[in-house]
Amino acid sequence: MNAQGSTSLPIASKAGAATPAPPPKPPNPYIVPAFITCILITGHLTFGILESYSKTIAAILASIVLELVLGRLIYGKWPHPASAYITGISVGILIRSPAFWPYVLCAAISIVSKYVLRVRGRHLWNPSNFGISAMLFLAGDRVGSLNIQWGNYLWPMVIIWLLGGFIVRRLHRLHITATYVIAFVAFAFVRSWLTGSPWEAEIAPITGPMYQLFIFFMITDPKTTVQGRNAQCAVAFAVAAVEMVLRLNQVVYAPYYALFFVGPTALLIEMAIQSHRARQAVKVAA
Repeated sequence: MNAQGSTSLPIASKAGAATPAPPPKPPNPYIVPAFITCILITGHLTFGILESYSKTIAAILASIVLELVLGRLIYGKWPHPASAYITGISVGILIRSPAFWPYVLCAAISIVSKYVLRVRGRHLWNPSNFGISAMLFLAGDRVGSLNIQWGNYLWPMVIIWLLGGFIVRRLHRLHITATYVIAFVAFAFVRSWLTGSPWEAEIAPITGPMYQLFIFFMITDPKTTVQGRNAQCAVAFAVAAVEMVLRLNQVVYAPYYALFFVGPTALLIEMAIQSHRARQAVKVAA
């Protein structure tokens, strides 16, 4: 994950000449992998969220190896493995299957999507969101997804939310997470009113480890989010709204599918607007 850039202001040198201020340092690429590993350890020690260590390791290795190979073949350089690690460990945590092959295949689909499904040099889907959604849709009879809450033990959730909030704030993405959480809670009350279900039951899913990965990693992925704070908040709200509609229609994996449809659509709309503005600028200049 990368922080949003900012404009450098000139600073005066000893000779009186203005020199550009040094650009801000990029965030440490190991912060997010360390945090997602913390989620894995906390969740597994508390509730045993992993299917098995070996399956999670298989997903991580498949992601990293394929990322390195494709990066070298297509771009001629070795990519940093942090992104692939995040994808692999997300697959290892979120996928459920008695077999090994879904973990490896899901990781492979996730990484390949970054290199194949591109428009104007950008991949449209968050890799793990694409891979997991594809597996759940195409092999739903053999593959499931993690679906547990923290139960009555609030301390694991509190620790993860504090760490997650600190990290996404450093990455200038806290507004995305906050918008989605607020919208989810608001829509939970709407669902409760429409269905007669207790509001506690409607809010409960967001306390689970699946949603921690979703709100801190998937919807905040800088490579697949639109530009501009207001636009990012609007997309996060739209994801929560579509998720509510899917939940009302008994769609089990509503958050994955909501982001699957809303995220790329928002990116394509943004690209179309940018292209239109560029053409208008050319006409004005001419």
